[in-house]
Amino acid sequence: MRTAEDGVWLRAAVLGLLLTAATVLAATLGLPRVDAVRTWVDGAGGAAWTGMVLGVALVLMAPVPRTAVSVLVGVVLGFGPGLALALAGGLLAGLASFGLSRTLGRAAATRLGGRRLARVDELVTERGFVAVLAGRLLPVMPFVVLSYGAGLTAIRWAPYALATALGLVPSTVVQVGIGASAGVLAERAGVLTLVSGAVAVLLLGGWALLAWRRREPAAS
Repeated sequence: MRTAEDGVWLRAAVLGLLLTAATVLAATLGLPRVDAVRTWVDGAGGAAWTGMVLGVALVLMAPVPRTAVSVLVGVVLGFGPGLALALAGGLLAGLASFGLSRTLGRAAATRLGGRRLARVDELVTERGFVAVLAGRLLPVMPFVVLSYGAGLTAIRWAPYALATALGLVPSTVVQVGIGASAGVLAERAGVLTLVSGAVAVLLLGGWALLAWRRREPAAS
């Protein structure tokens, strides 16, 4: 007969399997190409935004660098829409990862952590908001590690969600801004190449005309 203790370790095993599967998928699939994402966005209807938010959230629940995702979103959508999408997807991923870890892994972590986890619980109960906010602002701990790790502690939902929402803003603004700037430069690259080619043709044509005119008096 299955006991409550068995259920604790079963949930922990499910969490471990999910994280392992997400790691394998992140390592094998990688991020899509910019042109592929642009084609999908252009061809999608009104549900595209919901799909993109969910897609970003699912990607960020795996061990994928959030910086790369935010830059990609900026390249594809530009600064304003890209910032909104990256923030919404990041917050959703942080909340979903926290909830998944809290539901499936908290009980097992309590049994394994013992007094050490109890000390962490005391700290995050009093200063959880500051701890999570610092973790989101400072590029020390990966996004996904902090999301799942916080779910294993006793930090409450509200401080965690507020700290995550506020802490994601500065870095996301920078990352999406870099992507948007790169997208603009990429679009202008074709124009710059065309202008450079035209200038080169004019210079070569002028040089050839000047050489021809110099040779003409000498021949006469």
